[in-house]
Amino acid sequence: MNPSAPRSAGFELRHLRSFVAVAEELHFGRAAIRLGIAQPPLSQQIQQLERHLDTALFERTSRQVRLTDAGVVFLAEARRILLAVEQAAASARRAARGETGELKVAFAATVMFLALPHILRTFRARFPDVRLDLREMATGSQLAAIKNGDLDIGFVREPLPDPDLDTQVVFREPLRITVDSAHPLAQKTHVRVADLANEPFVLFPSEIAPGLHSQVMKLCRDAGFSPRVVEISRELYTTVSLVEAGVGVSILPASVERLGWSGVRYLPLPAKTPMTRVAASWRRDRVRPVLSALLTIARETSRESASDAQEEIVASSRTNVRANKERRR
Repeated sequence: MNPSAPRSAGFELRHLRSFVAVAEELHFGRAAIRLGIAQPPLSQQIQQLERHLDTALFERTSRQVRLTDAGVVFLAEARRILLAVEQAAASARRAARGETGELKVAFAATVMFLALPHILRTFRARFPDVRLDLREMATGSQLAAIKNGDLDIGFVREPLPDPDLDTQVVFREPLRITVDSAHPLAQKTHVRVADLANEPFVLFPSEIAPGLHSQVMKLCRDAGFSPRVVEISRELYTTVSLVEAGVGVSILPASVERLGWSGVRYLPLPAKTPMTRVAASWRRDRVRPVLSALLTIARETSRESASDAQEEIVASSRTNVRANKERRR
C-alpha cells in the first residue's frame, strides 16, 4: 500500500459494518450471510476500506482470516463509531417523539391547585428524560415571555385572544366572593355580586391577569356598579391577607380556598355566573414534539383532574355553608 496519501474520509458506515462483521466472524462467507449480501461485494468493501485507510486490516490465507494489529485497533474504534451512530439515531427518534429535550413551563399561582400537578406528574412518569424548567409567573408576564421565546408554554387564567398564540382550555372553575370572617356577608348562604356595590375592593392590576381582571370588572358592571378599588395587590397571598385584615372584599377563583386562611370566607356566586378558565398557551409557530407531548397529556388528564378538583371545591363550599349555619346558632 502507498504510505504517502491516506484517504480515510472516503469510507462509509457500510464499510465499517462490513469490517466489523468480518472481524467478528473471521470468515468472509459467514460474514456475508450475516450481512445478507454476496461474498464478492463484501470482499470489495473490505478492499475499498483498506485502500482508504492505506492499511491492511486482515491477514488472509487459504485457510484462515485474522486481524492485523491495525485491524485490532480499528475494530474497537469501528464498534464505538457504530454504537455512537445508533445512539444518535435513537436520540433523534426520541426527540422527534417528544421524549427528550427541555421544556420551559410557567404557571399562574392558583393553577398549581388545579389540574397542573396531575398533568406534570403524568408527563414526568411518561417522559422522564425531558427536563422541565418550571416557573411561577403571573398571566401577563407569561404571555409576554411566550411571545418573545423565553417560555415554551404557559398555564394562564382567562387568556385574551392573541393572533400569535394558540390556547387549549384545561380547566374551568367557579369564582368566589372573598370576605373576612367578621364581614356581615360572611354569615349569608346566598350572595350576589350586587351585594358588593358599596364595598371597598382589593384587586390585582390588569397587567398581572388581564383576562381575569376583565372578567371580574364585567361581573360588577353587569351587577350595576363599578368596584371601588382601595388596594391594588400584585400577589395572590397579599390579596387574601388584605381581605382577612378587613381592608376590602375581592372576587377570586375558588381554588384559592386551598390556601387555608382561617379568617377568610369564600362565598359561592349564583350557579349561572360564568366560570373562569385556565388554559395552556403557546406560540403557534413554535410547536416542538416535546411540547406536543405535554399538550397530549393535558388533553388526556385534565378532564379527570378537573373533576376531582371540582368535587373538592364543592365539598369545601358545603363546609363553608355548614360553618355559617353553626355560627348563626
